[in-house]
Amino acid sequence: MLKRNPSLTDQAKSTIKSRIVNDEYVNGRIPSEAILADELQVSRTTIRDALSRLENEGAIYRKQGAGTFVNQPGLQIKTRLEEIWSYEDVIAAHGYTPSTQILAVRREMARKETAVSLQIDPTDDIIRIEKLFLADDQPVILAHNHFAAELLPDSYDDDNFHAPIYEIFEENGRQQLTYYLSEIVPAIASPQLAQILHIQSNTPLLSFNEIGYNANNNPILKSISYFRDDLLRLRLIRRKSN
Repeated sequence: MLKRNPSLTDQAKSTIKSRIVNDEYVNGRIPSEAILADELQVSRTTIRDALSRLENEGAIYRKQGAGTFVNQPGLQIKTRLEEIWSYEDVIAAHGYTPSTQILAVRREMARKETAVSLQIDPTDDIIRIEKLFLADDQPVILAHNHFAAELLPDSYDDDNFHAPIYEIFEENGRQQLTYYLSEIVPAIASPQLAQILHIQSNTPLLSFNEIGYNANNNPILKSISYFRDDLLRLRLIRRKSN
């Protein structure tokens, strides 16, 4: 029987998705809403909502008059680009063991470009974190995070920056990172970046240039992340609009 935190719909979705990934449904056919509701001891409405979310993710598809089935191509989507996720989860979803290294934590003046992005004064102090993410001990993502120093208490320990940045804000900065405005930008590895990621200089990379906003639509985080796409693949499903 499922508990109530997180939501019953989230738990039902997670349980069904786990069964799909483990190939537990014969011939890829998803049981009826009534059967699933009975198995998980939740309402049919909860199951219907969970299945709708899985369909939106591309994990299942419905065939009129035949039922609901596993969508094998959709299972190649390891990470939903429109959702906030930790890079550790992305790495684990690709079958690797994730780990992190904190390369640098600096307190410095914001300067013009960062100040404009965060809507603060250029002379205000910011915290700059350089964090390396590894997949089976191979460097795969380098992230640069910038935020106003006043968002964290002075006593904050640098070792705690191993946690996802949104968790750090919620637990210690009294802020909630609600959404990112993200740009996916092609990049070329500089000699310094190539050395960190263990690749050749001038290797093509993907980068995420992002501004994170709180619940009041105020910018609280500027982030630039570089991805080795030979180890990680970011996919999405594009549908024809109605």
